[in-house]
Amino acid sequence: MRLRDEVFVVTGAQGGMGKETVKRFLEEGAYVAAVDLNIDNSIKNDRLLPISADLTNEEDVKNVFSKTYQVFGKITGLLNIAGVAQSATPIEEVSLDEWKKIIDVNTTAVFLTCREVAPYLKQQNDGVIVNVASISAVRPRPGLNAYIASKGATVSLSQALAIELAEYGIRVNVVNPGPADTQMLGQFSSKDMDIETTKETIFKKSVPLGKLIQPIDIANSLVYLSSKESAIVTGAVLNVDGGRGI
Repeated sequence: MRLRDEVFVVTGAQGGMGKETVKRFLEEGAYVAAVDLNIDNSIKNDRLLPISADLTNEEDVKNVFSKTYQVFGKITGLLNIAGVAQSATPIEEVSLDEWKKIIDVNTTAVFLTCREVAPYLKQQNDGVIVNVASISAVRPRPGLNAYIASKGATVSLSQALAIELAEYGIRVNVVNPGPADTQMLGQFSSKDMDIETTKETIFKKSVPLGKLIQPIDIANSLVYLSSKESAIVTGAVLNVDGGRGI
């Protein structure tokens, strides 16, 4: 029970990585505010607080943290997993609306949630933020221009916050997943490509260990970075990618 009685806000809680992360954190004894645009209220657990929110909306973001604090009495950390994909598109065909949507969800939402959680963590001189970016920020793929830009910005923002918040005992780290076996992976394919074929012929073969990353791999890395086992780790970028970033 490495996270017993700690309280975490998990965004993107309804996605493949998000669901597994919520499950693992509950197993480790944490209280979890599970945040997504559409939430599942069917799971009954006294340590689970589902919250519906648009993380690009300032008032929704404020409500997430005030409600979490009101219900659980403290906030230990924030795990930003929410994100959207980009189908492989040549730069000249990317619309401004598509660019803005990807930046808003993948970067602006991270800024808003980090900004909102900071005062809660500062008042206790302790806390954890882990932002999920992407190995594509290290090894780009053609056509994922807006997505890669959004994830690169997330990495830079996280490291800026790591140095800014260190004096308050707040640790900020990044996880870069490699190609993960989730529904989102298929959304990176070109619009005319078969999703399953793309998974096998492109994504899986790009991983030196020869297999797609599983949601549990990401969840386990988040447990580590949120626990006292990583008490001296901040500003780090952990590639959970099967070697894809090499």
